[in-house]
Amino acid sequence: MPKTSARLLSLLSLLQTRRDWPGQLLAERLDVSPRTVRRDVDRLRELGYPIVAAKGPDGGYRLGAGTELPPLLFDDDQAVALTVALQTATATGAGIEEAAARALSTVRQVMPARLRHRVDALQVTAVDGAGSRPGPRVGPRVLMTLGAAVRARETLRFDYAPVSAPGASDVSDADPAATPPRRVEPHHLVTRGGRWYLVAWDLDRDDWRTFRVDRITPRTPTGPRFTPREVPGGDVAAFVASRFQGSDGSGGWPCRGEVILALPASVVSTYTRDGVVEELGPDRCRLVLGAWSWPGLAAAIGRFDAGIEVIGPPELREAFAHLARRFADAAAGVPTGSTTSRPSR
Repeated sequence: MPKTSARLLSLLSLLQTRRDWPGQLLAERLDVSPRTVRRDVDRLRELGYPIVAAKGPDGGYRLGAGTELPPLLFDDDQAVALTVALQTATATGAGIEEAAARALSTVRQVMPARLRHRVDALQVTAVDGAGSRPGPRVGPRVLMTLGAAVRARETLRFDYAPVSAPGASDVSDADPAATPPRRVEPHHLVTRGGRWYLVAWDLDRDDWRTFRVDRITPRTPTGPRFTPREVPGGDVAAFVASRFQGSDGSGGWPCRGEVILALPASVVSTYTRDGVVEELGPDRCRLVLGAWSWPGLAAAIGRFDAGIEVIGPPELREAFAHLARRFADAAAGVPTGSTTSRPSR
């Protein structure tokens, strides 16, 4: 490769690593004169790179944003990271699978042979977690709208569709005028188990809320700017995890049990948000689930309306016995409160 071309690539690589570069420092890093740096910057501009120059004794250069995307320069580690990200895009629920596949094909074509061989050997299959439920995809436009509001710290208004029960009509049939729009201070976009969530401070309920993005229809324009609050605990990931676990941040459910259900794992995992499902056969699976109380856990498992084998702990078996007596009393018409025995929490 000619020396000038190699120097141009080195200059472009440096400009991509930090926001501003003093001209003298660039000259020292490239071991050329400031005049040569100026000529190389002009050549990069001719190739379509929008390089902004700052005048004055401390002036320098910055790689700006242009109307078109010029060729980019990645090192080996960046190229591998980009490949992995594009291959796992199918698990994000963002509705960008086709675009990610095309982008991966484009990136692969311009890679050097040695790096293309490394990338081809790295085949990643993105699989939703066992506790995730397949749901509607989220359009990139909605994600961009919410992300822009989060970044700008602008109050957001949106219609929030109700949850559709299995077999119920689609949420798109709901009348958005029936309920007022939600007003929130958006804090963070989170992806978990193939779904997208918006963590925000609900202005009308005066509390933190986690909204499913596939149920959000943003309204425009956005509202005034706000001073961001600190999410409880200061960690967004821990906050969202605690919401799904129903915990106070201590790390999990107070009651957790294991059973075997006479149902296919594919059926159980569809209706299990925060549990572990393991396939044991075509019509049997192992389920590990948590809840606030043992009767609550037994009731959650009982809703599958299938044969149940309790693996443990003993408290879960006692909770099933307790509910059996309670339900038998209800079927016999015994007044509420007649059953006195209660399992421990």
